[in-house]
This record gives sequence, C-alpha cells and structure tokens, in this order.
Amino acid sequence: MKKTLFLVCALCLGMMFPSTADAKKKKDIAFQMYSVRELIGDPGKFAQNGDRVLKELADYGYTAIEAANYGDGKLYGLSPEDFKAKVEAAGLKVLSSHTTRNLDANELNTRDFSNALKWWDECIDAHKRAGFQYIAIPWISVPKTLKDAQTVCDFYNEVGRRGKAAGISIGFHNHTAEFQKIEGKVFFDYLIENTDPENFFIQMDVYWATRAGASPVEYFKKYPKRFRLLHIKDFAEIGQSGMVGFDAIFNNSDKAGLENLVVEMEHATEPDIMAGMKVSADYLKNAKFVKATYAK
Repeated sequence: MKKTLFLVCALCLGMMFPSTADAKKKKDIAFQMYSVRELIGDPGKFAQNGDRVLKELADYGYTAIEAANYGDGKLYGLSPEDFKAKVEAAGLKVLSSHTTRNLDANELNTRDFSNALKWWDECIDAHKRAGFQYIAIPWISVPKTLKDAQTVCDFYNEVGRRGKAAGISIGFHNHTAEFQKIEGKVFFDYLIENTDPENFFIQMDVYWATRAGASPVEYFKKYPKRFRLLHIKDFAEIGQSGMVGFDAIFNNSDKAGLENLVVEMEHATEPDIMAGMKVSADYLKNAKFVKATYAK
C-alpha cells in the first residue's frame, strides 16, 4: 500500500514539475507562416485548415507566428482582432509579419512618399490592432544607383519612425540579391549603414546570406545590435544540410542583438512540410547553443 501511494505521489509530482530535460526544451521559437503556405497560405486555406495547423505547430513546440498574408487591412482574410484571436486560441503569440509597400519608379524618381506612407500608416494600424511587435519588409528590387539607394533608405527611415511611434518595430529581410554591388558598394551594407538603428532593424535570413557568400557572424561583428530578428533557415529542415553554422550564429547572438528567432522552410525532405517543421523545432529545442529565450 505504501509503495503504491509513493508511486502515485511521484507521478503527480512529475506532472506538476517537469524534468529538467523537458524544461530545457521549452524555448521561444516562432515560425514563418509562409513555410506552410500550401496548407494556410491564403484566406481560403487559412479558413479551412488554420485552427488545426496552428495547434499542431504549437504542439511541436513553436511559440509564435510570423505572418505572410496582409492586404487591405486584413490578415489571411480576417480582421486584425479576429486573426489575433485565432492565433492565441492555438496557444501561439502574434509576433511579426512580412509585408511591404515599396516605392514605384515614379516615387523613387520624385521622392514623393505620400501615397506609400498612407499605405504604411494603415498597415501599421492594422498590425498594432493584431498585437504585432515587428514588421519586416520581405523584398526589394535592388536600386541601380546609390542615389536611388539613399532614397530607399530615407523612405525606410520614415516608415520606421512611424512604426516606432505606434509601438511596432520596422525592419528589412534579405535574400541573396541584396549582396550585389551598386557603384562598388554592397547594397546590403549600404542599407544597414544608412538606416537609423533606433527606428529600423535588420532581419537576417542566415541561409540566404550564406548562399550569397556572406558570413552572418562577420555581419554581426561589423554591425552589432542591428539584427533583432533572425530567419533561422536551411536548405530544408534546420540543421540537416551542414551548410549553415548555426552554433556560431547562436553563440554570437549577443553581438547580433537578437531578440527573437523565426524558423522558415521553403520545402522539406520529410514526407510532408509539417513533418519537416517538427524536425526543425526538435533540432532547435535540443540544441544546447540555443537559449530558452532572447527576449529583452
């Protein structure tokens, strides 16, 4: 009887107080919703599969989302408030979003930002209502001259200032094209050097930077504290290709200024993308060089 009672008590305590090993695996890991675009990438798919997919990803250990479908004041076809409720009902946090309204050729030439900034004011308001902390500009057509590059930077500085006033951080996400040179200057470097660190952050996609021949760690050292978000990405599942030095990247996270990490997958070698997303989450949860949180 005493032995049975002891086992029952031990089981209850184990449920109340998870093992140290389990506790170490609980980490703040966001995911880019573009990764599962085939399942929830547009309003129709999100309405059909959103609840199930978000809950399953939360069960894998993901803790927050980065959205990739904003337009006309809505996210995945929902009002900001309804989108926030959907995400939180799955046990996830609304963290960041990829969207943009860049300058067209005429705006770039005339430096008339008025229409673009009107769009951004509406965008920032919608994202604030949904509870986002960050908006990352996911792409740009690389300018052909440094003069145009400076116009882009001036525009981004103003967008960043408006975001900060509303309590949302605005930044830029790279691919490989940004590492090309304009009049002898690497555009990515020019962008970093000519945007205000107080109002504009950089979300480095470590995979695309590596593919461009750049070293993420060297960029952290060259431009400390600019990289508040990182896209943790690989050829497929995180940590499987051996192409990206994730240990060095995370061991230099303080230099980067990292606040949150976001997993993105273009495709999977597993049977399906959801299985691949689980492999990526497990890799980061089990990696000793990844901290439980980077939030300041």
